[in-house]
Amino acid sequence: MRRGIAAGVAAALLCAAALTGAFGVLLESALRAHGSADRYERAVAVVAASQRVETAQRGSSDQTDARPLVERARVPVSVAHRVHAVPGVTEVVADVSLPVVTADGAVTTGRGWDATALTAVTVRAGRAPRAAHEVAVDSGSGSAVGDTLRLQVGGRAPEPYRVSGLVAGRSAAGHDVWFGQRTAQALGGHPEHADALVVLGTKGTSIQSLRAAAPGLVVATGADRGDVENPEVAAARLDLIGVCASIGGVALLVVLLIVTGLLDMSVRDRTRELAVLRAIGATPRQVRRVIVRETLKVAVPASLLGGLLSLGLGTLLHRFMAERVLPPGLGLVLGPFPVVGALALAVLTAVGSAWLAARRVSGIRPARAVSETSTEPTRLPRWRMVTGLVFLVVGLGSAATAFALGGQVASAAMGGLVLSLIWAAALLGPWIARAGIAALGPLMRLLFPVPGRLATDTATAAAVRLASVITPIALALSFGASQLFVQTTAVHATRTQAAAGVRADQVLVSDGPGVPRAMYQAVEKTAGPGTVTAVKRTTVVMPIADQLQSLPAQGMKGTLSNLDPGVKAGSLKGLRGTNTVALSSNVGSTADVGSTLSLWLGDGTLIHPKVVAVYDRGQGFGDVLLPHDVVAAHVTDAGHDDYLLVKGEADLRPVLDRFPGTHATSAGQYGAALTEKARAEGLPGLFAVAAISLFTLIGVLTTLAVATASRRRELALLRLIGATRGQVLAMLRLETCLVLGTGAAVGSLVAAVTLLTFGGAVTGLSALSVSPSVCAAVLGTVFLSGMAAVMLPARRLLRRRKSPRLT
Repeated sequence: MRRGIAAGVAAALLCAAALTGAFGVLLESALRAHGSADRYERAVAVVAASQRVETAQRGSSDQTDARPLVERARVPVSVAHRVHAVPGVTEVVADVSLPVVTADGAVTTGRGWDATALTAVTVRAGRAPRAAHEVAVDSGSGSAVGDTLRLQVGGRAPEPYRVSGLVAGRSAAGHDVWFGQRTAQALGGHPEHADALVVLGTKGTSIQSLRAAAPGLVVATGADRGDVENPEVAAARLDLIGVCASIGGVALLVVLLIVTGLLDMSVRDRTRELAVLRAIGATPRQVRRVIVRETLKVAVPASLLGGLLSLGLGTLLHRFMAERVLPPGLGLVLGPFPVVGALALAVLTAVGSAWLAARRVSGIRPARAVSETSTEPTRLPRWRMVTGLVFLVVGLGSAATAFALGGQVASAAMGGLVLSLIWAAALLGPWIARAGIAALGPLMRLLFPVPGRLATDTATAAAVRLASVITPIALALSFGASQLFVQTTAVHATRTQAAAGVRADQVLVSDGPGVPRAMYQAVEKTAGPGTVTAVKRTTVVMPIADQLQSLPAQGMKGTLSNLDPGVKAGSLKGLRGTNTVALSSNVGSTADVGSTLSLWLGDGTLIHPKVVAVYDRGQGFGDVLLPHDVVAAHVTDAGHDDYLLVKGEADLRPVLDRFPGTHATSAGQYGAALTEKARAEGLPGLFAVAAISLFTLIGVLTTLAVATASRRRELALLRLIGATRGQVLAMLRLETCLVLGTGAAVGSLVAAVTLLTFGGAVTGLSALSVSPSVCAAVLGTVFLSGMAAVMLPARRLLRRRKSPRLT
């Protein structure tokens, strides 16, 4: 392998290993990380309800489909008696926690008094709380026994609580507020349930006996105790595994496409040398061994270095996600597996690509070996043509499916759309290259007679080589542009649908855990009957196309005139009781009105509601609308709503002053905040897409540089037959414009199909958000860097000798 080509292949493999290894770091963190068991550290086990929904996949009794629950699934306190009867158990603590807002708007955590046994909290002064309006606080909080604190808890208006005792000990310094056990359970809205049953006992306590005493519940031990204490970590882990698998799979396919093109170009550059080996008697296996052995010499050190660098890149990626979407308990785990995995994947990809690239040369009969090197093949192999057409049909079929069915089915079909079309472009590359030459060639010959003819003639003779260059350019543009603008389109759809659907004049929100439920009646008294709508957000799980999907949902009560989700069938007036639901057109159709479906609420409770309406504005209002009380009974914090919508300009300052941490905003400001939240949630995905796009751009530049370096004989021949250095450079510039223009056209076409499909099937074409300045910046970056990647090595080649020779 020539030095310049070897350097290009090494650079591509290094970046490939670093990219795949970085996603491996995230995957390992998701698989091995657990929430920290701080308060549950002394427990031998923790009994809790399962925090995910599982169903058997259709047609398979062994495989299950699972989705995490975002709300706390609670366990009945009555189970504690059976658990306590297990030999070795000394105590069973019903752990209960709930948000508390102090008079100055600060948010802290309220706990039941029984939980003091978990953290060795002791009374320093006074006594434990007993009555309904008694609390114990940290001795360093500045309060004294007998003081009165006004606390907003359980969704009630702020009420006075007497300080019955001061506590100290581990975890007491967090300024938690301690209520009597029954009081805490009642304020939490679930008087007969607890967050978890924490089992204290001896080392000999039988875990099997605990599981037998708590059938249908989870008995967590070891590191799994931390997942029960921090359920958001377990939920994030499952989602992060899915993200890493999908994005990492895309990264791997991109790596395979680019590395295969580079190694194919490397082998083509050595076709004469390898053909001579066949002519003098080398067997096909020996030729393939030579190529594979040389590839290994480059691939192993480059991949190893890339794998080591992936630890740093993965750390940065994890830190970026931790600051925005990951819960604090999901820490970084660094181990050897990402390095080993990245090394193995990169090396296997390189070896496999080299072996495939060597098949044609190694299979030439010795008598024809040398003559076969004089020209490139002009016809595509049948297997390549058929496979390319299959990928094209699959891609167009995905687009047609998305348009026909819409909703979640369309979103699922979007995943394979871009890659199918790109693989079709890669396999049918020579046809695309010839089409680009046919379209741009006449214009080049007209504007630049000599270099234009040279460019079109050399490009026509080397369509296969040009296809290896066009493919990564199309990949960089299509993948980067489609993913970027799909995100901006989704954010724009959220903003426009929320703005069009919110009809209220004022929106009441909170800086703390939410708007207390008691505030609904207070606002209605001030603003008047029929003016207030309370909204509680959650996430539900529903089967879509035989797969469980987590869907954003909202529970509503009060007047319906404050919002308009764009009902297209049925009526929201029927959204009452405990067994009704409205669906967005993303997950339902007008034919679903009147039907019954299966749906799991936020805490995993299965219900079978009747569909009463289907609406269009799912991006702005979530995919599922439910009666408010149904949602509130199955969420972690039953005492607070997310926001209140109020019609009219009534002065609500007296009400807001009564409830610390709440304030009023306009519908426009609320929509802007909602848009910013949607944008922030999409940043980690965009970061990953940017990393893949950057690698793709590096692959483009490397491929262009390698392709130019492999043409030293061709450029020398042009000089020997009379072409001036300026004419050769002009030819290369025009040829590069032809290649970049064709690649840009193909990439833009794929991106346009993707965006139009997403807009038409998911968000609506009117919500498409494509920035011309960003498009110009992306195209300009690709063109300028691509031109530099060609012209810099070409100038070195043409400057190397005053009298070029065919060497």
